[in-house]
Amino acid sequence: MTPNTLRIALGILLFAAAPAAIAVLPQQAISDTYSAQAEQLAPGESPVAAEQSIAEIAASDENFEILTAAIEAAGLTEAFSDDDLAVTVFAPTDDAFAALPEGTLDELLLAENRGQLVQLLGYHVVDGEVLSTDLAAGEVDTMAGASVMVSVDGDMVTVNDANVVVADIKASNGVIHVIDAVLLPI
Repeated sequence: MTPNTLRIALGILLFAAAPAAIAVLPQQAISDTYSAQAEQLAPGESPVAAEQSIAEIAASDENFEILTAAIEAAGLTEAFSDDDLAVTVFAPTDDAFAALPEGTLDELLLAENRGQLVQLLGYHVVDGEVLSTDLAAGEVDTMAGASVMVSVDGDMVTVNDANVVVADIKASNGVIHVIDAVLLPI
């Protein structure tokens, strides 16, 4: 699947889907796994070899089991495995998904809600590879067609209300920034 095919597929699904009505989430603490990785790395250094795709990194990390399931349920595994793709993913942890209101995740994972799930996942994806050193405060357009607000305060970066807890996990098809809350399109 080419990057343009992904953009077209996401666009078709996003514009056909009804907006997800989900409440705002509380902040969640990040696991010790990420804290240990972040402390051992120099700025811009990746904790995962760049030979793995975004889908492979998510599937191999126990903190992304729900994200991996959501990517599979949305039919986007092949897209996030495509080495011709160059995207930035703000990846919520399992704890972030667990903070969703009860039943929300189960509903999103149903086949009939695939469009809403694709829209939600697309809201976590930015076209192009954006490392933490390239992040600037302001609005950033997502693959969902809506923008997120990035705030930078020293070493602290937030996307909407989610904190970036680990930055610059380099993948063969982009970069992952781990966040502690699910981003919700408004």
